[in-house]
Amino acid sequence: MNIALWIVAGLLAAAYLAGGAGKLAMSKEKLASFGPSSAWVEDFGAGSVKAIGALEALAAVGLILPAVLGVAPVLVPMAALGLVLVMTGAVITRLRRHELRFMAVDVVYIVLAGFVAWGRFGPESFTG
Repeated sequence: MNIALWIVAGLLAAAYLAGGAGKLAMSKEKLASFGPSSAWVEDFGAGSVKAIGALEALAAVGLILPAVLGVAPVLVPMAALGLVLVMTGAVITRLRRHELRFMAVDVVYIVLAGFVAWGRFGPESFTG
């Protein structure tokens, strides 16, 4: 189980670091030009998009570094829980925009982040 949690956390960290960095580096208009799956940015201000990107990048770092460095490893499941909250917001946005086919990916991310949060708070806790 520990190996599965590390793999899922690593994959989530890679995905969210790339996505968060993209939101931080690109303008809102450039992000919106990536196609229908990125049309959600039209509903948010540029600052909000940057804030979402910062949260994603910080969560990506929080999924890995605390455990690797052995400094405050309780931050790992908290970062995963934060991603569950961010992606719940994404699902709500997709529902409001009637983008159900793109919402499926968001739900998968929620399940994966929830798995890491559950595993690191519970059976494979770094503190127990």
